[in-house]
Amino acid sequence: MTQRLTLRRPDDWHLHLRDGAMLQGVLPESARHFARAIIMPNLVPPVVTGAQAAAYRDRIRAALPEGMTFTPLMTLYLTEGTDPADVAAAHAEGIVTAVKLYPAGATTNSHSGVRDIAKVMPVLERMAEIGLPLCVHGEVTTHEVDIFDREAVFIDTVLDPLRRRLPELRVVMEHITTEEGVAYARAGNDTLGATITTHHLIINRNHILAGGIKPHYYCLPVAKREKHRLALRAAATSGDPRFFLGTDSAPHVDALKEHACGCAGCFTATNTMQLLAHVFEEEGALDRLEAFAALNGPRFYGLPPNEERITLTKGAAAQWPAKIFTEAGPVTVFDPGFPVHWHVEA
Repeated sequence: MTQRLTLRRPDDWHLHLRDGAMLQGVLPESARHFARAIIMPNLVPPVVTGAQAAAYRDRIRAALPEGMTFTPLMTLYLTEGTDPADVAAAHAEGIVTAVKLYPAGATTNSHSGVRDIAKVMPVLERMAEIGLPLCVHGEVTTHEVDIFDREAVFIDTVLDPLRRRLPELRVVMEHITTEEGVAYARAGNDTLGATITTHHLIINRNHILAGGIKPHYYCLPVAKREKHRLALRAAATSGDPRFFLGTDSAPHVDALKEHACGCAGCFTATNTMQLLAHVFEEEGALDRLEAFAALNGPRFYGLPPNEERITLTKGAAAQWPAKIFTEAGPVTVFDPGFPVHWHVEA
């Protein structure tokens, strides 16, 4: 049995760091294990221009504790007023790595998102020309579509028509949660990639709803039926280069999670690598963990893999803090609900 595993230092291709006191509190949790991360732009107000992305990048760099290395890869929040020229300039200057499409109202701080895809076509056409990827929160938000069906409907009614219209546009299906999402990504060419979160490999909707509501398992897209979780595990551990890690680690203070209208998001930055080792070992795929966490993402984004290495060892039950205490308030760390015996060596 493998007791020690060394792999290239991983990257996180979907990460929420927030800002201010929360940024200060949670950034070390990602920088401890991850070399780079695609940083989500859904602040209040959102990061919509190249100048705002550069300023946010500088705040992240300033918050990084001494002795830690971490590269934030910035994104722009796509709105119906986004200027294609500004996007192109930010890309040319090396400020942004991608643009994020939020359907309006799909998740936390998404109210400035896109309601009519036709209104952002000039931006998407420019992105296709310059090779700038589009990261997509793939859910429709119309009330008549059941929340558990919104990803599949989005693929059929928005994503597939868009890719047929702009086949050269590079698209990342972020945090896929369904077997339909897996199938669509598998059928795609090299302009399509898909991220999978740590928590969607571990929980299904029963974890949220059975035996009482568990607010710290509530996320968007919401966890689905068990068959979908199993499809995600098969995809993540397959070695298929279309699939790579995007934790969607999303910190909220406990007061906003344990609330009558609780915020969506699971905070997994602290223990993702240990949890992934557990999952990949269960699937007999430890030899494919490096591809999922450290190789497939850089390949899609046209970046070199990291030269640094991290080592995981298996031993006694792992311990991590139940909460991260920030000046903004406490943030609960994702609890898988079972013992994990993998550790990341310091």
